Amino acid sequence: MTQKLKVFSWLLFDFANTSFSVIMVTFVFPLYFKNVICQGAPSGDALWGFSISLSMLLVAVISPVLGAAADYSGKRKRFLFVFTLISVVATALLSFSGPGMAIAAMVLFILANIGFEGGLVFYDAYLKELATDKSVGRVSGYGFAMGYLGALAILLLLKPLLSKGIVLSNAPNVQISFLVAAIFFAIFATPIFLALRDQQKEKRSAISLSALASSIKEVKYTVQHIMNYPDLVRFLLAYFFYNDAILTVIAFSSIYAQNTLGFTTGELIVFFMLVQTTAIGGSIFFGFVTDKIGPKKTIVITLIIWFVVVLAAIFADRKELFFYTGMLAGLSMGSSQAASRSMMARLTPSKHVTEFFGFYDGTFGKASAIVGPLMFGLVSAQAGSQKAALGSLLVFFTIGLLLMTRVKSVETGYSPEE
Repeated sequence: MTQKLKVFSWLLFDFANTSFSVIMVTFVFPLYFKNVICQGAPSGDALWGFSISLSMLLVAVISPVLGAAADYSGKRKRFLFVFTLISVVATALLSFSGPGMAIAAMVLFILANIGFEGGLVFYDAYLKELATDKSVGRVSGYGFAMGYLGALAILLLLKPLLSKGIVLSNAPNVQISFLVAAIFFAIFATPIFLALRDQQKEKRSAISLSALASSIKEVKYTVQHIMNYPDLVRFLLAYFFYNDAILTVIAFSSIYAQNTLGFTTGELIVFFMLVQTTAIGGSIFFGFVTDKIGPKKTIVITLIIWFVVVLAAIFADRKELFFYTGMLAGLSMGSSQAASRSMMARLTPSKHVTEFFGFYDGTFGKASAIVGPLMFGLVSAQAGSQKAALGSLLVFFTIGLLLMTRVKSVETGYSPEE
């Protein structure tokens, strides 16, 4: 199979899994969970935040170990398949959730999100194999663009089912949308498992308890080894803080728009379609920018845009202004994450690419999503204002930006040796 087909199959996986992200994490399921499953009770926000935080905590704990196990055994694709299958099956089962089933729905969502987020560890690690140093920014940007294109496609597909609102009276149609999202994920994720191959490892083909034990030891080694790369450490710390804020914005955007600004379901559908459209353009444009000026400068630019987004959202008193704010958020959302993935690929040693991406996507990426939602909920509850909670995220963006300015990198293509 040609390299272009391999890259395309990798891009299609982004197209597939972002359908889960927009339907189950960002838009439909959060509102369904609060409005239908929790029947509008104030505790719905707290339970939703807890579900997000717990799923991210579990991924943060297991990702480095599983990343090391994948490197040790050479069976990265098998790990990706298992996590994808977990996410697809749990999402499909959520189509049976209804009023009063909060605990069951939380368990299934936590499993689905673990499958989605955990799979990204192995998926992102393929980037270093599929792209050169000169093209890693573009390929990473294309991936996020394909992801947002997939999100746009699933929103268009589900619009007829969701047009009557994410409310109890329309629950059957909303439940069907979860099943459709699961099938969409499964279909477009399939090509990557047909196109890519696992690396052959001598005498390490079996994944056994002894192999996992060796992986745990290797994780301990990684903690020490990663400290030999000070710029990588600084970048991971910066990523921890600014990604915290980004993921929190994503997780609470639909709830904020509906509860604070009174968006209807129809308006939310249009809103998220606009966000995905601008995210596509932003991912592609900043992918080229990343290869031209380097990931560090690109990340700094996108973080400045995020400052503007948060401030605009806080002071938005009309729906029209929030629409424009959402479009700007879409522009910076894909670009900041694509540039971050490119930065990580350039700073990561080839020998431990999956393991280090386990720390990137797992320990730092997922752990950051534990703090953000909990802080957002706490500030919102204490201040009685979601705008105050949104303003608290500026602290995370500020810390991330300051740490990012201290990262030194070779912007023209850099891969550290062992």
